[in-house]
Amino acid sequence: MLDFRLKVFYTVAKRLSFTKAAEELFISQPAVTKHIHELEQQLGIALFERIGNKITVTPAGKIVMRHAEDIFSSYRSLEYEINQLKHERGGRLQIGASTTIAQYFIPPLLARFNQRYPEIKTSLISGNTEQIEQSLLEKSIQLGIIEGSSRNPQLKYTEFAKDEIALIGNVQYDYGNGDTLSAQDLASIPLLVREQGSGTLEVIIEELKRLKLKLTDLNIAMYMSSTESMKSYLHYAPSAAFLSLQAVSRELEAGEFKILPVKNFKLVRKFQFTHLQGQQDKLAQLFMRFAGKEIKNER
Repeated sequence: MLDFRLKVFYTVAKRLSFTKAAEELFISQPAVTKHIHELEQQLGIALFERIGNKITVTPAGKIVMRHAEDIFSSYRSLEYEINQLKHERGGRLQIGASTTIAQYFIPPLLARFNQRYPEIKTSLISGNTEQIEQSLLEKSIQLGIIEGSSRNPQLKYTEFAKDEIALIGNVQYDYGNGDTLSAQDLASIPLLVREQGSGTLEVIIEELKRLKLKLTDLNIAMYMSSTESMKSYLHYAPSAAFLSLQAVSRELEAGEFKILPVKNFKLVRKFQFTHLQGQQDKLAQLFMRFAGKEIKNER
């Protein structure tokens, strides 16, 4: 039902590459060029400006992109509602999750969801909280799952789970002068922290304020963009990192890492569903209900 030329155009516009669009759509690059040329002829206006090997989207192309996003959303709703009448479920659900959630929390839920609804095609992308919110605003995904206390007025947020963050170190090393670290001890330990824009870093900064500490007061050894990189680093250095207990559960059980208690530090963050304000995608609603029930049953 979907006009394939519009899909080709949208893919090129998002990737800004005819080659990448051809690879993603499993068609030849000449076919991509042909579809774009036919759409431009139909509309009577150029949708891309070509400068050497690079392309940019023209003002007309940006208008087509905006309407294409609305059309794709309407098609997904149409497909969902028709399948409901046929007592079937189907369609495509594109989810974006912040890095920690995508790596450690959501895969088991997605596996059970896919077993329950095998006819629904799901996809998962990961990024930091800012990137996931931007993907929602660009309508590249239908549902975001993030941590942190972000509040974009164009998005709606719904808490559905909690996660504890603790200071984690290597069992081979000693940290501080006692069992419980003071704020002064914390400031002297080489720390690994997540990159700017990370929801994890955002909630850590807020909690540190209660200890009257700023990020600049700490001994930052390195900024890193993934929890896995931080975990690997901790295996080889007397550093520490604020990490999700879910992310290090295996290492704690194996006796490789240990929790380093910090006086007056207790950080439990919220995991939130987020989506565009207004009418919500039906498949996103279905997944939210499913995930809520699964988490409730685990308690």
